[in-house]
Amino acid sequence: MPELPDVVVYVEAIAERTLGQPLVGVRIKSPFLLRSVSPRPAELEGAKVTSVRRLGKRIAIGVEGERFLVLHLMIAGRLHWYQPASEPVKLGQRNRLAAFDFASGSLLLTEAGTKKRASLHVVAGETELASHDRGGLEVLESSLQDFRPALQSENHTLKRSLTDPRLFSGIGNAFSDEILHRARLSPLRWTSRLDDEETERLYHACVEVLESWTERLRAEAAVRFPEKVTAFREGMAVHGRFGKPCPDCSAPVQRIVYAANECNYCARCQTGGKLLADRALSRLLRSDWPRTLEELEELHRR
Repeated sequence: MPELPDVVVYVEAIAERTLGQPLVGVRIKSPFLLRSVSPRPAELEGAKVTSVRRLGKRIAIGVEGERFLVLHLMIAGRLHWYQPASEPVKLGQRNRLAAFDFASGSLLLTEAGTKKRASLHVVAGETELASHDRGGLEVLESSLQDFRPALQSENHTLKRSLTDPRLFSGIGNAFSDEILHRARLSPLRWTSRLDDEETERLYHACVEVLESWTERLRAEAAVRFPEKVTAFREGMAVHGRFGKPCPDCSAPVQRIVYAANECNYCARCQTGGKLLADRALSRLLRSDWPRTLEELEELHRR
């Protein structure tokens, strides 16, 4: 799922190409995409784009008359930009869900896979738009004094708290892994058990990871629309790198599998060498499940 750095770069790229431009047409192919009734998308045609902003992991494109197209890409939704041609970009391919046409080009929404989770809401007014904001803290706009009460407002594991959009805005599975690795904290550490120094370390890790990746992706998008949006990027420390060496200590990156996701971490850097129970394997192996890197290495030698 595109997270804060990806969405920020999407917003900037869309704004650069559409601000002040009239919305020529909205073409929706998938009946599952549109989740609102009024206003109808056709009612926005002809209105100029006045703003493009981020609401957590959502993108809101505002047009004249305080009306907004609110896009949530979910896991597999992606955006593409096509320069104007003799005829509009076609929606014939299976993964193409909608196109938003401007004189300067077309913004195409695609979604891979068969589970259609991406959504479009068309809303009128700032109040209605605000209902799509989950209310999480914008870490890059906040201080440590703002961060601490948000983190401690509910007692969860750090992984769950960082990815809860009601607590923190725009952070998902990928960048929470990177943040926790930077902070040298276990993803299963309870928020109530963090001391002041650890909380401060986590705050600075959030800022450093989100800012550095936003700048990196912004530089990549400087010459072209951000087409290669993915949760697995070259240069990440642990996310998506199960079994590969940690860039800081060279220990193999570990994972916790849950539902359709996995959490990646370095046992040596984050958990004092202890392996965290993995639902998929620890239930199978039970008492044979290795508890340390040394036990894991011994298991691999057998």
